[in-house]
Amino acid sequence: MQIISDLHIHSKYSRACSKQLDIKNLKKYAKIKGINLLGTGDFTHPEWIDELKSNLEEDETGILKTKTGFPFLLSSEISLIYSQGGKGRKVHNVVFAKNFEIVAQITDVLKKRGRVDYDGRPIFGIPCPEFVELMKEVDDSVEIIPAHIWTPWFSMFGSNSGFDSVKECFQDQTKHIHALETGLSSDPEMNWRLSQLDKYSLVSFSDSHSFWPWRLGREATVFELDKLTYDNIINALKTKQGLKETIEVDPSYGKYHWDGHRNCNVVYSPKESIKINNICPRCRRPLTIGVDHRVEELADRALGFKPEGAVPYKKLIPLSDLISSVYNIGVATKKSWQIFYDLINKFDNEYNILLNVSREELAKVADEKLADVIIKNRNQEIKIKPGYDGVYGIPIIDENDRPKEQEKFEIKCRQTGLNDFLTG
Repeated sequence: MQIISDLHIHSKYSRACSKQLDIKNLKKYAKIKGINLLGTGDFTHPEWIDELKSNLEEDETGILKTKTGFPFLLSSEISLIYSQGGKGRKVHNVVFAKNFEIVAQITDVLKKRGRVDYDGRPIFGIPCPEFVELMKEVDDSVEIIPAHIWTPWFSMFGSNSGFDSVKECFQDQTKHIHALETGLSSDPEMNWRLSQLDKYSLVSFSDSHSFWPWRLGREATVFELDKLTYDNIINALKTKQGLKETIEVDPSYGKYHWDGHRNCNVVYSPKESIKINNICPRCRRPLTIGVDHRVEELADRALGFKPEGAVPYKKLIPLSDLISSVYNIGVATKKSWQIFYDLINKFDNEYNILLNVSREELAKVADEKLADVIIKNRNQEIKIKPGYDGVYGIPIIDENDRPKEQEKFEIKCRQTGLNDFLTG
């Protein structure tokens, strides 16, 4: 059976998340997206775990189910902030658990080190090696996955607080790390450039803060299993057997792909940043160094290298973003929703539309321009203006539609900033 999973999400009890993020909406929009396994997110939060227990039933498979049979896997993101090697470290990890009893034990252990009731993504001053050891002492079935490993602020390889290797981060507990979440701003091909990552399963999840279809499942991991069980999922992560592929957005779409300063409205490729010593030409402070730059720093292989046995992947921009870009409307406008649901009602779910439905069939429901863009998206032919410093990348549907004066203005701003900086 094919399992399209999004196992890193949040609930309404996490900061900066939708207050309507509940089981009902998660199940509804997961089906619309085409996801057939969700993480619960936030299992340490006392109010959320009560809701999970009220809405989900557990059995011997280790997979929880709603009354109608939609499956969830117990998951939670934990933020670790501490010092190591004379540097402040901020690393997020995703934790999977097999049942409510194990979750209760995990929560009890963490409550001895801090609070869990103020945020679905709680913060602890526990070093990563100690954290993994604590989790494995609770139960050996607990799985820990470093989250969005390249983002600048809160990740294992982050440019502002991260490490240069998995071993440096997890030390003697590295043996318990089997999978790495690549994050929106990188894709497997970028990670293949580091030989140290060859033995790890590369997974992708949305880290969604809402249930809307342009967030939930925007990245996903596809398993092919004989039976959906917790143990089979974890075994696939450990061995790569049963790990079919990942679904990614183009890494340029991610909020931290290139370098820049959002407040200064400047964005640079890694090569451009190096020319100006990674200093913003406007405020003269260090740029936020993005994922592309950080990968280049740690890579020991050329771009394009593919390890033997590498798990394949697809790159897709969410359907709502395509509709928004084609018609120059917001993703949540009435017109956008109407076009979106016309397609969903005809073709069942978003993944089916993006991956399988022919252009001819699409054009019968949508107009030909949108049908063409969906096919271009499927064939990875859409360019993206790279995201930077918390700003999402922007799909460029048609270069001819982009205002030439705006393009000239952006180029002039960048060149002026560079020239002013270089000439002092």
